[in-house]
Amino acid sequence: MAVTAASVSGAGEAPSVPAMHSTKIATGIVAAATILAPATATATSEAASTSQVLSSSGNPGYREKGMSDPLVIAHRGASGYRPEHTLAAYDLAVEQGADYIEPDLVMTKDGVLVDRHEPEIGGTTDVADHPEFADRRTTKQLDGASVTGWFVDDFTLAELKTLRAKERLGDLRPGSSGYDGQFEVPTLEEVLAQREQLSRSTGRVIGIIPEIKHSTYLHSEGFDPEAEVARLVKAFHLDHRKAPIWVQSFELTALKSLREHGYRGKSTFLTTVKGGPYDLHEQGTSYAELTTAASMQELSLWIDGFGPEKNAVIARNADGTLGEPTSFVADAHAAGLKVTPWTFRAENTFLPTDYRTGSDPATHGRLADEVTRFFEVGVDGVFCDQPDICVEAREDFLDAG
Repeated sequence: MAVTAASVSGAGEAPSVPAMHSTKIATGIVAAATILAPATATATSEAASTSQVLSSSGNPGYREKGMSDPLVIAHRGASGYRPEHTLAAYDLAVEQGADYIEPDLVMTKDGVLVDRHEPEIGGTTDVADHPEFADRRTTKQLDGASVTGWFVDDFTLAELKTLRAKERLGDLRPGSSGYDGQFEVPTLEEVLAQREQLSRSTGRVIGIIPEIKHSTYLHSEGFDPEAEVARLVKAFHLDHRKAPIWVQSFELTALKSLREHGYRGKSTFLTTVKGGPYDLHEQGTSYAELTTAASMQELSLWIDGFGPEKNAVIARNADGTLGEPTSFVADAHAAGLKVTPWTFRAENTFLPTDYRTGSDPATHGRLADEVTRFFEVGVDGVFCDQPDICVEAREDFLDAG
């Protein structure tokens, strides 16, 4: 939703906030006011913008049109079949009919955005098999927790390119782990170029929905991921309101910072049922407070959608069965916001107990039936590890409707 001067009470004045949120969603309120004024590029982003984006074709980034409703978003690619966050996983996802691909973004020592689930890469690459990097294993504080392993920000891009991706859930996905060691860790620039190529080769618009991971951590390490995201989005001709791009984060400060760097595309605020955004942890802000109907109305001044944990849309009963829908979708839609819950996975271990088949945690259960329940509630899209199952379920749902 675009913000205009009429959206707020007074020129340049932040919108009012419900009393219970007057301190806890201050970040969001400041961001709404920020959008009203032209963003000023920092010296860092100005310097970065002078570098050439070699893989950009120079063609338009396309418009988000002719896409299915609801969307099927390939969660880290077709991550149920190929190691996540690899170009091969994205290729397969689009082949299976996904509308959007999703890269998670962290940064290398030399400031390059790369595609990994977390800053720590021990579980998603073969770094432990490289004796030359044994001394890079360390312990760091990540969002208030001690994490031991190998961190992307301790590697240059050239060093990271010597590693190979591996399946993070190998015990559950032996078919995917069979591809371990075959694929590089891609950069965001490479994934953006791939999206462009896939749109041309398939004849349909393929969208991209990158997630900035652990922005507070990256800033504490001296990086500015939002500035680099904004630069690359512009370089690939996607920096406009109708572009097939949404940038997402679990931290409101990251989404605010994107606007300050001049990003004009769409943004999604990711949430969980419990806990809260780490950037606001000192204020004690919870996701529950930020997803009330009143808060959604306030946040709609500068975000475009929510990516909630799926249990926030349809709750689970105490016995693990699928419960009843909440008001999340209705409240968000009333505020003009889209809702794209995560994550839909076919393996029994991730499904509601009444949608499982047999007792083997790795066996595929009734994912199509589960995701159809969410289509019935009115979600605007779903994040899927097995896009083919969700695409087929969507076709059946739309045919039946």
